[in-house]
Amino acid sequence: MERAKTAIIFGATSGIGKSLAETLVKDNYIVGVTGRRLEKLQALQNDYPNQIIVKQNDIQQVEEVEKVFNELVNELGDVDIVIQSSGVGFVNTELDWNKENETVQTNVVGVTKLYDLAYNLFEKQQFGHLVGISSIASFRGSKDAPAYFASKAFQKSYLEGLYIKTKTVPSKKVFVTDIRPGFVDTAMALGDGIFWMVSLEKATRQIYAAIKRKKRVAYISKRWRLIAWVLKVVSTKILKMAT
Repeated sequence: MERAKTAIIFGATSGIGKSLAETLVKDNYIVGVTGRRLEKLQALQNDYPNQIIVKQNDIQQVEEVEKVFNELVNELGDVDIVIQSSGVGFVNTELDWNKENETVQTNVVGVTKLYDLAYNLFEKQQFGHLVGISSIASFRGSKDAPAYFASKAFQKSYLEGLYIKTKTVPSKKVFVTDIRPGFVDTAMALGDGIFWMVSLEKATRQIYAAIKRKKRVAYISKRWRLIAWVLKVVSTKILKMAT
């Protein structure tokens, strides 16, 4: 008898993480979900009691990330997909240290810990798919949200490094996908006057399609690929004048 497909999602209390958890459940996955707000996770479990496993976790508490991850692995057995959807971001023009520090502790330190745990598990299993939710913000700096943009640049580079590292896996069955959303209609959409905003439903469909195709990089929505190209080639001086 074929075993059930399994996944772990860090940051599943709301937004993209929660929506992907619901999508995976509908595709017959058993999903371990984590997040800070236990009541949100339990509500999700109540909707899908036979397919959702709940573990409360704040990814900033790095010493707890490994404990929670290993508990989920022990309950799920082999894991097919790990999705990192935890994240914080602030418009922080005053450079308030508490906001900058929270962003770095979450989006860099905590996320890196999870990436390493997932990769090492998949290398041991000789199969698995790591999915990181980075951002179009990963391409350049920002005067309004410097820590957030920088943290996403770190994630982009780290995921690329792990992708290159998969070439050393003998089975060739370990995959890394970098999801780079533009503006999605969630609480993480920073700033006013946001353009090209896509609904959470549309974003989730496109993200899951990219996961199933095991794409190396996916822009959400797809037209953000054009903006990514522009951001790569435009000079910092022009960016300074335009903002």
